[in-house]
Amino acid sequence: MADDQHKDSYNKSSLESVVVFVVPFPAQGHLNQLLQFSCLISSFGVPVHFIGYKTHIQQAKSRNLQDMQQIHFHEFPTPHFDSPPPIIPNSIMKFPTHLQPSFEASKQLHEPFTNLLHEFSNKVKRIVVIHDPLMSSVVQDFSSIPNAESYAFHCISAFTQFFSFWDAIGRPFPVEGMPKNIPSMEGCFSFEIMNFMAYQYEFMHYRTGDIFNSCRLIEGTYVDLLSKLEMNANKKQWSIGPILQKGSSTRHKSLEWLDKQGQNSVLYISFGSSTTMTDKQIQELAMGLENSKQKFLWVLRDADKGNVFDDETRKARLPEGYQERTEGTGIVVTDWAPQLEILGHTSIGGFMSHCGWNSCMESMTMGVPILAWPMHSEQPWNATLISEILEVGIQVTEQAHQMEFVNSSTIENVVNRLMVSKEGEELRSRAEKLGRQVWQSRDEGGVSQLELSSFMAHLSR
Repeated sequence: MADDQHKDSYNKSSLESVVVFVVPFPAQGHLNQLLQFSCLISSFGVPVHFIGYKTHIQQAKSRNLQDMQQIHFHEFPTPHFDSPPPIIPNSIMKFPTHLQPSFEASKQLHEPFTNLLHEFSNKVKRIVVIHDPLMSSVVQDFSSIPNAESYAFHCISAFTQFFSFWDAIGRPFPVEGMPKNIPSMEGCFSFEIMNFMAYQYEFMHYRTGDIFNSCRLIEGTYVDLLSKLEMNANKKQWSIGPILQKGSSTRHKSLEWLDKQGQNSVLYISFGSSTTMTDKQIQELAMGLENSKQKFLWVLRDADKGNVFDDETRKARLPEGYQERTEGTGIVVTDWAPQLEILGHTSIGGFMSHCGWNSCMESMTMGVPILAWPMHSEQPWNATLISEILEVGIQVTEQAHQMEFVNSSTIENVVNRLMVSKEGEELRSRAEKLGRQVWQSRDEGGVSQLELSSFMAHLSR
């Protein structure tokens, strides 16, 4: 993001007397964003220590394409936790409850992390802890160390954060331009994860400030609204996104296929690392894509297990003869795919997505409109931001029916709306315009670059 000359403008002696500890939550969408941020900070010459269990750090490393040589990884022994296969969702609950044992195990990092803090506290001028809000209990003891401070790195949108808290505390003040339909939490989270989040948020008041993987061009209104909530009084804020992975030196096979397709002609389909569809829903999606006659690149994978290196995985069943019938029209990828490079390819004209925040940011930055099909967690809020506020996407189904089964004719119709209609052309035009603006925000003098510069200056104060 920043060029070398700009990096040299910081007080290097001050930065060298600062050490940064990064503590991610052990789910792919969270690991990924905090590892990318770690790479960005380390590029300024700041020592960065990335903390976690060996299994989860190896997961993050194996899916990251950037230079990680400057990062110090602290791989604590992974405790035993159950790692069952993804639970096939019913129509109500699609949250990946099979990951809960790994989430609970993350609390055990508290003691080894505290020991690490004390080990460093006498060696450096300042310890800076950057942590996922869902790891607040793990980092809580920084508050007893005089030269330590902490910042929450938010892997979800400011829009989601604001409206979920504002709604939960009784809508304490009016909001101008509020969306018509604020999603309900019903069916989005399991009882267990709600309890886990409530426990973690008890420790959030210790933090000094907040970092958002977002851009003020997209969410400045909601970052400002968050600062008005009592829980955020006197907390510093920086919106430093988009944080993007650099490309790999080797090209994925899907990119070679995309090279042969026309501009904006291919729909990319991926539902992230925490979504599992029933066989019946996969069959309907497959038929809807086939009947639409549109070109597609479909990444078809089950949700990650708690331990992604456990080889036992379910093979999704496509309709008989499907890949033969769609040869030349579409391809199905069943391994890990380089999403940012795919979205950046000129042949991609749309993205059918679960609307995880990382996917939303990547799609918006690359100027690709979204077919929003949220599954669980905060995804319905992101889908509302994309479709109602920014108008760079459309929802696959009405909000009231998002968690329900979607038939092939609905999928066929919405794919054609995006890919071959005047409405789709207008969406693409708006998405491309927003993408150019967000991309330029990372350049010298851009709004996100200025926020990053402010944060780095704060570290070196």
